[in-house]
Amino acid sequence: MAALGRPFSFALSDVTFRSLALLVFALVAGLLGCTSAPPAPDAQGWHALPLPGKALTRYTWGEKDGRAAWLADADHSASMWRKRVNVPPQQLHEVSFSWWVPELIPGSSMADVEREDTPARVLFGFDGDTARLPLRTRVQFELVQALTGEMPPYATLMYVWDPQLPVGTVIVSRRSDRMRKIVVDSGTAELRRWRDHRRDLAADFRRAFGEAPGTLTSIAYMTDSDNTRSRARCWYGPVQLH
Repeated sequence: MAALGRPFSFALSDVTFRSLALLVFALVAGLLGCTSAPPAPDAQGWHALPLPGKALTRYTWGEKDGRAAWLADADHSASMWRKRVNVPPQQLHEVSFSWWVPELIPGSSMADVEREDTPARVLFGFDGDTARLPLRTRVQFELVQALTGEMPPYATLMYVWDPQLPVGTVIVSRRSDRMRKIVVDSGTAELRRWRDHRRDLAADFRRAFGEAPGTLTSIAYMTDSDNTRSRARCWYGPVQLH
């Protein structure tokens, strides 16, 4: 990650600092790349990534219809199952992933920050030159790093299942424009079957962000149901880079 230059200095009252801390924790949850405590990785490098103030979604390894898969069970919860990687941009080509979803979440919408829950999403975190970002974003990033010890990704690209939005829709997150989502499944017609997706990751990044991707630094699954106070379930097949 490129350095941001000279650190920012703040003279804050206790009240102002608490307000900023709440803002930063909200940003951490929105950026989907930070945690308030170091994760405990498993043998394959995957680890739970909690979000501040959120109950954990449960991720377990098993099988679904004869396929090896991670099972995600969300109960009024939101957290990720993440693996760190280091893939230079010149090696970014196609990516394949799959998911099996039994039901969608009633009333949810990936375009509405108050109802932004989904059984199925796969996330890719990218490095980049943060010095090019607006001052407000860089200040937010530095506050997140100071409070959590981890810098948010320069950019996060998600593939998601939305109840209504057409396949191919690109959604810019209202929490941060450094997060963008591409709808790859929509509606209920494909429920209760394996959905196999193969995407040109670099091309999708350029379409979503209008620039070339940097180094791929993380891959994650996320099934969440905290905003709608509901439950959700999804089986995820392995993510493979080609």
